[in-house]
Amino acid sequence: MSLVLLLTGSVTLDVIIIDEAHERTLHTDILFGLIKDIARFRSDLKVLVASATLDTERFSCFFDDAPVFRIPGRRFPVDIFYTKAPEADYLEACVVSVLQIHVTQPTGDILVFLTGQEEIEACCELLQERCRRLGSKIAELLVLPIYANLPSDMQAKIFNPTPPGARKVVVATNIAETSLTIDGIIYVIDPGFCKQKSYNARTGMESLIVTPCSRASANQRAGRAGRVAAGKCFRLYTAWAYKHEMEETTVPEIQRTNLGNVVLLLKSLGINDLIHFDFMDPPPHETLVLALEQLYALGALNHMGELTKLGRRMAELPVDPMLSKMILASEQYKCSEEVLTIAAMLSVNNSIFYRPKDKVVHADNARMNFVVPGGDHLVLLNVYNQWVESGYSTQWCYENFIQFRSMRRARDVRDQLEGLMDRIEVEVVSCQGDSVPVRKAVTAGYFYHTARLSKGGYKTVKHQQTVYVHPNSSLFEEQPRWLIYHELVFTTKEFMRQVIEIESGWLLEVAPHYYKSKELEDSSSKKMPRKQGKTKEELG
Repeated sequence: MSLVLLLTGSVTLDVIIIDEAHERTLHTDILFGLIKDIARFRSDLKVLVASATLDTERFSCFFDDAPVFRIPGRRFPVDIFYTKAPEADYLEACVVSVLQIHVTQPTGDILVFLTGQEEIEACCELLQERCRRLGSKIAELLVLPIYANLPSDMQAKIFNPTPPGARKVVVATNIAETSLTIDGIIYVIDPGFCKQKSYNARTGMESLIVTPCSRASANQRAGRAGRVAAGKCFRLYTAWAYKHEMEETTVPEIQRTNLGNVVLLLKSLGINDLIHFDFMDPPPHETLVLALEQLYALGALNHMGELTKLGRRMAELPVDPMLSKMILASEQYKCSEEVLTIAAMLSVNNSIFYRPKDKVVHADNARMNFVVPGGDHLVLLNVYNQWVESGYSTQWCYENFIQFRSMRRARDVRDQLEGLMDRIEVEVVSCQGDSVPVRKAVTAGYFYHTARLSKGGYKTVKHQQTVYVHPNSSLFEEQPRWLIYHELVFTTKEFMRQVIEIESGWLLEVAPHYYKSKELEDSSSKKMPRKQGKTKEELG
């Protein structure tokens, strides 16, 4: 949100350019609303909204009938082919299509779009296995994956020139739609699916759901084939499905995400009437109300909906409101050094540990070596501290199956947060290895995310929703009575990610206005089961 901050500062801008507007990320949607308001009062301000695939009429109408400029592209022509009938298994269809292109089409590299790491790894394995079986009957085919959790050195291989007489196939997530351009791509295979994050305001749960991509995304994908020469795009769905089953554009992120950060940001900019804020696509009323409730429970808003002194301090930290409350609470518990590290590690989105399929046992053993009592937050703290002791070593990360790029990013986030601590007048001190103050600080920020062990397994305290500890958690087999989780995600089940053990009394200490003592009484004095659900092996 650096542009929003710049708009509110002392610097005067003459021109603002917003690129890739069709992606409709959370931050661009807020920018649209703010810039539209500013442009009405500043006739000298020029706003350029750019995109290769855009609903121009809608954007023009939103920005008070702004003029539309259509600039011809310099893309080579791309032939688009559809299947005659829907594919039953698009992963198998991708593998078959790659081999057919490799055998029948002229030279040129192939780009395949899939939804995530598991699919990409499965596709790469199938391709390599079939190439081995065909042996010298076909030319060499280099199979290269690209997804967010892949180590940087392996990601970089996709940019290496293709050896003479060989063909390269890059199997990618939608990161290859706009974020990067790979030279030599002539053929694109598009199954028509992507993973999309959605948020349920009632349960507070995020899900990553495989859904059909939009027509705008499909056109972006096809465009990848025409960067260096005339290309071909093979869509593994029918022309009828493209016209009638796909949405015109992707559902804006603001309509499918938690709005706590958005509400706090707009309140800190002096925008109090959020219901009438000029969003291009207004978020669901229920999500907005929940965000206001959460901020009130955290103490960031008063009963009038106005920003409190605590709320102003929270708004200074560019992280989720619960995370910023946790950082501010660390001042009271004298553990800000440790909590800053945990906050930075939590900010890199579960991409700390790398688990290659061919070294699963080694990776799991390396991960177990970092386990300390108390929970996953303390494991992340232990990983970071050991990395610091190694002198920020790349080799250490490699040996311990840790993502160096994620660690470097965590260090950058931590340095930035530490720099902001002066502004909000929080002294950075250490609790010298005592985990109780750290766990209390986490509780102060995340008391909303509490689960209790009962006879039927874990249930969230407020909504009595059944949830499960993630198999990768250090507490998967421990089963403590009370837990706080960082996030709730739905994959195969409702999993709690990054959990930490707490005591019920701490909830009354940090949030007496939110929890009543009756709610926190243990309803069962019987001994709880030591194991929940299936083992890691059974879950695969």
